[in-house]
Amino acid sequence: MWALRRGANPFRNNGYLLCVSRASFSKLEFPNDTEANVFQNWQRTVNNIECHQCHSTKRFFHCPSFKNKFMVEVRSLSSQAGTESGKDDEELEDGFSELETAQDTDESGEEVGESKVSEPELSDDNSTENISENSQVEPCLSEEEGGSCVEKEAPKKSVESRLFKVILNAQHQSIHSAIDKWVADGNVVNREGVWGAMFNLRKRRMFARALQLSDWLDANKPFEFNERDYQSRVDLIAKVHGIHRAEKYIEKLPQPVRGEVLYRTLLANCSTTRNVKKAEEVFNKMKDLGFKMTAFSYDQLILIYKRIDKKKIADVLLMMEKDNVKPSSFTYMLLVDVKGRSSDIEGMEQIITSMKSEGLVPDIPFQATVAKYYIFGGFIDKAEAVLKDLEGEDMERNRDACKALLPLYAALGKADEVSRIWKVVEPSPRFDECLAAIEAWGKLGDTEKAEAVFERMLKTWKNISSRYYSALIKVYTTHKQLNKGKDLVKRMADNGITIGPVTWDALVRLYVEAGEVEKADSILAKAAAQQNNSTSQSSKNRLKPLYSSYMVIMEKYCERGDIHNAEKIFHRLKQAGYEGRMSDYQTLLQTYVNANTPAYGFRERLKADNVFPNRFMASMLTKADAFKKTAISDLLD
Repeated sequence: MWALRRGANPFRNNGYLLCVSRASFSKLEFPNDTEANVFQNWQRTVNNIECHQCHSTKRFFHCPSFKNKFMVEVRSLSSQAGTESGKDDEELEDGFSELETAQDTDESGEEVGESKVSEPELSDDNSTENISENSQVEPCLSEEEGGSCVEKEAPKKSVESRLFKVILNAQHQSIHSAIDKWVADGNVVNREGVWGAMFNLRKRRMFARALQLSDWLDANKPFEFNERDYQSRVDLIAKVHGIHRAEKYIEKLPQPVRGEVLYRTLLANCSTTRNVKKAEEVFNKMKDLGFKMTAFSYDQLILIYKRIDKKKIADVLLMMEKDNVKPSSFTYMLLVDVKGRSSDIEGMEQIITSMKSEGLVPDIPFQATVAKYYIFGGFIDKAEAVLKDLEGEDMERNRDACKALLPLYAALGKADEVSRIWKVVEPSPRFDECLAAIEAWGKLGDTEKAEAVFERMLKTWKNISSRYYSALIKVYTTHKQLNKGKDLVKRMADNGITIGPVTWDALVRLYVEAGEVEKADSILAKAAAQQNNSTSQSSKNRLKPLYSSYMVIMEKYCERGDIHNAEKIFHRLKQAGYEGRMSDYQTLLQTYVNANTPAYGFRERLKADNVFPNRFMASMLTKADAFKKTAISDLLD
């Protein structure tokens, strides 16, 4: 655990002076020598981290967060998420986006997605940066409790086909009426059928319909709800109506069913929405209620601090150690991601060693993540060793590794290896493997082969989602093939594919890379207007443009020193709900610096928005102040 706490500080070797936490924490008492030793070990760790003020904690309290140029924003446990814009993260994404995208296929390779329903991802900041988070897709019951994730395992197809199809076909009538009619025809709603329907609705991200099914069950009670049913309902309410409504629902439930699992599910959704204050509040409430805390809950705090305030991760690890909660594989995945993104390869390897000493075996996503950071850090020999281990002795039997290997070998520039892996899956490729191949060939600059894979998908499957069109658009963007990108978008429209946030983002980047920033700005404005015209909150969330779409335009205006347009995009970011992020203010302030124009009132602006400048931001403010007009400068001018 000591090595893990060291892993909580990703900038230790980069000369940053950090404090693990600025919050006020309650005093700890140590009833035995073990806890006292933990605290002493922690103090030694603090000295190594070069922290100038630090306190141990039982509870977490919300306080303003500092960010820095390496800070990344990542998606949720249950929905697509994204990165905060930054050069380091952009470079990472270029070579490894396949690894960071949730799987949308079942075991047979059949695509999971409603026909003609594109953009299955709920928009957040980005849709491509989900390495670690995809390891846990839904809030789970703990292993000790013998539980499993919400609708985690696929039911039998014969089970899902009946009730699910009734709900799917209820286009012009309410789902309640459709189910009532189905029951009146002599059909029975049982737990197995509901499980199958819920599973498929969730995989298609049709959370509003899934909640309507849950509402019907709650009103008609065809069977008695168990903990898993309540957990699923809380999760759906949080996704469709927000955290507050989900919390109110929990409070109305009888005391016996208000267990740790429900609050854990609420906590996971707080993490998904980056609601730090609420996440800390829910976590503290769980401890106050005396629940037996599992690694899952601590992982949610690490996940949200990884996005918002990495310096607090060490506090979480200390509390896990004090509470005798062992890190999960997901905990190690998060810490490896933190160390890898800060280019601390030595620290990453220490975390891997700690994980193996606990008897945990790295799975495919974990190994792929490690290989990714080896490649990005320039440790090619180590990366190749991990890839060989990932392949195993028989690629046919170890086929699940193919989708990870394709983009990794492409990042190494090994076209022969990409061809070899593709030949393994080519006779019967799955959707995720095709997506990986498109991105891999695009990375290698072979647009024709990327197009060939895409065309094969169109011939093999009647309908494919916009995600796969967007992957090819990204290839065109990388190689500045604007006309091909525009033609593909027209083809999407002709095929009846609805364009959403992921495609908008691809389009914005396509025009920005082609030098048509104003056109990209116009596309984003129309996308935002389409979202605002949506009637339901769930539709607004689903159609919300990605954070990266705004930032890629704002950064171009920043390069030009175009203060007017940069301020306009900054305002739109706030309107879209992306506010209070250090990178936004840094980019805006850099625009003033590039324009050699004083940023009057910028310090007051930061204070009003409850944003506290880090060292880099403070230096930028000083530089911007240097442009201020004085009486002498006016005379000289």
